[in-house]
Amino acid sequence: MKLHVIDTGFFKLDGGAMFGVVPKAIWQKTNPADANNLCSWAMRCLLIEDGEKLILIDNGMGDKQDLKFLSHYFLHGNDNLISSLKSAGFSPDDVTDMFLTHLHFDHCGGGVIKEGEKLSLTFKNAKYWSNTDHWKWATEPNTREKASFLSENILPMKESGNLNFVDTSKPSPFKQFDIFYASGHTDMMMVPKIKYNDKTICFVADLIPSSSHIPVPYVMGYDTRPLISMSEKEFFLHEAADKGYVIFFEHDLFHECCTVKHTDRGVRLDKVFSLNDI
Repeated sequence: MKLHVIDTGFFKLDGGAMFGVVPKAIWQKTNPADANNLCSWAMRCLLIEDGEKLILIDNGMGDKQDLKFLSHYFLHGNDNLISSLKSAGFSPDDVTDMFLTHLHFDHCGGGVIKEGEKLSLTFKNAKYWSNTDHWKWATEPNTREKASFLSENILPMKESGNLNFVDTSKPSPFKQFDIFYASGHTDMMMVPKIKYNDKTICFVADLIPSSSHIPVPYVMGYDTRPLISMSEKEFFLHEAADKGYVIFFEHDLFHECCTVKHTDRGVRLDKVFSLNDI
C-alpha cells in the first residue's frame, strides 16, 4: 500500500468561528488572522493506492462555484485536486472509490464538476461513499448547516448511480481502514483509521481540524453539537495517545501529521511531521 497527500488548495475562514469560545489572544499565536479576522486553512486529502483499489478520501472545495461564493472563502494556492493527482501519477478516471468523510462543501465540492451547464462527476469510474444517516442529514439540512450542504455538490452523486452507502452497523467495507463515527461536528461524520505497515493513520477531518485544536475545549463554532464533539474528541485522543496513532490533518496550514501524548494537562501534541517521514 502507498499513501499520497493530495493538496487541493487553501481557503479562508473566520478565526473566531474556527475556535469557538477560545479567545483570539490564544488562537492567533498559532493561526494568525488577517485584517478581516480570517485565517488560511488547508484542504488536504489522502489517496490510498492498494492493488486494484485507488481510494480518495475527500476532495476539497472544487472551483465550480460562482465568484460571489468564492469571494467569501478566498480559494487560493498553487495546488488543486487535478494537478495533485497528476503529480501522484494518476488521473480522475483512475480513482475507484471516492470516500467522503462528510458532505460539507470544503470536503466534497471537488467531486462534481461543471461542464458547460451540466453537472457531472469528477471521478466517473468511482463509487462515491457516504452513509444513510449523514446523507439524510445533508439532503434535508437544518438551518445552521444549510449553507454548507450545497445541492450541486451532493445530488449528482445519486443521479449518476455511483452513490454507495456504508452500513454503519457493520465493519468497514474497506480492508484498508476501519471507520470511527463522530456526530458532534455534523451527523455521522466518518473518520478512516488506515492500516499502514505497522501504524494506524487517522484521517481526522473536522473532528480535529488542526494541531491547534487538540485541547478538548477547542471545538469549532461550526460544530452542531459541541459537547458531543468534546466527548468524541476526548475519547479519540486518549486512544490515539495509548496506541500511538498518527493523526493526519485535513485543515492544518502548517502540519500534515502528528502524534499525541498524555500529560498532566490532558492529551497534548507530541511530534509533528510530514506523511513522507513515516
